[in-house]
Amino acid sequence: MSIKILMVCLGNICRSPLAEGILASKLSKKKFTVDSAGTGSWHIGHKPDERSIATAKRNGINISNQKGRQFSTTDFDTFDYIYVMDKSNYENVIELAKTKEQEKKVDLILNELFPNENVDVPDPYYGSVDGFDHAYKMLDEACEIIAKKLIEKHR
Repeated sequence: MSIKILMVCLGNICRSPLAEGILASKLSKKKFTVDSAGTGSWHIGHKPDERSIATAKRNGINISNQKGRQFSTTDFDTFDYIYVMDKSNYENVIELAKTKEQEKKVDLILNELFPNENVDVPDPYYGSVDGFDHAYKMLDEACEIIAKKLIEKHR
């Protein structure tokens, strides 16, 4: 049985595709499945932002085959862990939860680096390439911690 992890941001073209690619690169594909989604519907079926693709590629990760999709209430049943990129994403996802068990699956990804501080991964969409590099660095650090915890927990 595969352990399933979902990364969520607003449009599913910048931060969550990076987080998906980064975490997937750190985990066994036999044991773990990583996906991403957006809380909004604007980019359904679209590939990630070219700047996200380029940032991932510079770091040895290919996210060019990902396709944007919108978060759905069925994701609570499908995924074991749901990581959101910012407080707005958190509120949007939690609003769709029907049970406390579903709510417990959701956390801000940077709480892995800054426990209980609820720090946002800045959305690089309207900025320069530097913003994508900064987001990548933050996500890589958080995903390293997540990967170690998941590997340890699901031996």
